[in-house]
Amino acid sequence: MSNYKMLIAGKLVERNTTLDVINPANEEVFATVPRANKEDVMTAVAAAKIAQKLWKKVVESERRAIVNKIADAIAENSEELAKTITLEQGKVLDFARMEVQFAEAYCRSLASHEFPVKVLKETETNRVEEHRIPLGVVAAIVPWNFPLLMTVYKLSPALVTGNAIVLKPAPTTPVSALILGRIIADIVPKGLVSIIVDNNDLGPVLTSHADIAKISFTGSTPTGKAIMKNAADTMKRLTLELGGNDAAIVLDDADPKTIAPGIFGSAFINSGQVCIALKRLYVHEAVYDELCDEIATLAKNAVVGNGMEEGVQFGPVQNKAQYEKVLSYIAEGKAQGTVIAGGEAPNQPGYIIPLTVIKDLHDGCSLVDEEPFGPVLPIIKYTDLDEVIASANNSKMGLGGSVWSSNLERASKVTAQLETGTVWINQHCVFGPEIPMAPAKESGIGVEFGKEGVKEFTTSKIININKM
Repeated sequence: MSNYKMLIAGKLVERNTTLDVINPANEEVFATVPRANKEDVMTAVAAAKIAQKLWKKVVESERRAIVNKIADAIAENSEELAKTITLEQGKVLDFARMEVQFAEAYCRSLASHEFPVKVLKETETNRVEEHRIPLGVVAAIVPWNFPLLMTVYKLSPALVTGNAIVLKPAPTTPVSALILGRIIADIVPKGLVSIIVDNNDLGPVLTSHADIAKISFTGSTPTGKAIMKNAADTMKRLTLELGGNDAAIVLDDADPKTIAPGIFGSAFINSGQVCIALKRLYVHEAVYDELCDEIATLAKNAVVGNGMEEGVQFGPVQNKAQYEKVLSYIAEGKAQGTVIAGGEAPNQPGYIIPLTVIKDLHDGCSLVDEEPFGPVLPIIKYTDLDEVIASANNSKMGLGGSVWSSNLERASKVTAQLETGTVWINQHCVFGPEIPMAPAKESGIGVEFGKEGVKEFTTSKIININKM
């Protein structure tokens, strides 16, 4: 096992207290990492506060150059990062390589946005300017489904806009973040970036710290609500990308053979462990049976297993708690519907669940009403369009949704009625660094990606000038 270290206040450090990292494909320990304590958090934030005072004075072009050097370092260490992602997260190695490529691309793209001074008013006697200025020290808390990509797309906009950042990866997938810390330690100014590992015990310490100006969190809605409470006393700025239970509506004019691969891929990407994956599939009765058969065939033919093995297409669920949670959802789905693919986990080490498709379900079943966040797709038959739109909207979540149809004009009319931040037509779970993602309802607060997402790491400062 490698000797992993945390980047804290400009130094790569070890700790006597450690954390084992489990390979979800076989439940074996593949890495042991240092575990931070409360004092480490205090040290990291204090160093970040000092570093940020200097960093905000660095011209934007120089800050951008530093962020692009981080992207270069990611590219230069891509294979080590990809193999680590597969070992700690479980995804297939080729998909892990894609995550590394995305991380590099997001790093560069998000750093490319500029915020010049905006003149709001200009008269003979008065000039009013809007300046975008950094917030200060950012706390970034990263989930386990895309451990490197999500670390980078919080890091890049924070740094380019003049902030410092303290990053906390998920305790089940910390290794890629620690490697990132190692490869950027000599690139970023001392103290500007710290990466701490905990066992889900230091989040409240970090998010309630008086010197944290902003929190960027991706994870569950209950945790997001707890973070909001911690942030309230000091009025911290927040970007919260939380749970989703995305619904897809298939209209009666859709061609099952044409749309089945897109629906299948959108539902089972990363073994269903994506916030904006397709989670609920509502299909009109006219195409229901044929589409169910098409999706079931794709799921049955999929190879699920160890992501490091040749020929495997889908990896395991990332951790034991999530594995057991997904199995409980599948059990309820089996009791209330008809399993047409998967449904039984193999009796072997690892958190392997075959891609599972369950039809003949209905609203009111927890597999439909809640987000399982795993490789299981519930399919619900409908007849009335107004009723199915109401069903899709009958959720506290509002991250994404989609409509599938051969008639774009008709599909567009349906998308206008869906209460989500993003709606796709004839696709789902398609995103990029240039496309803002803004959740609705309890799926979060704020914007990620695009210029609007980068802007979230700044605040407006108005300069109002009397020309005398």
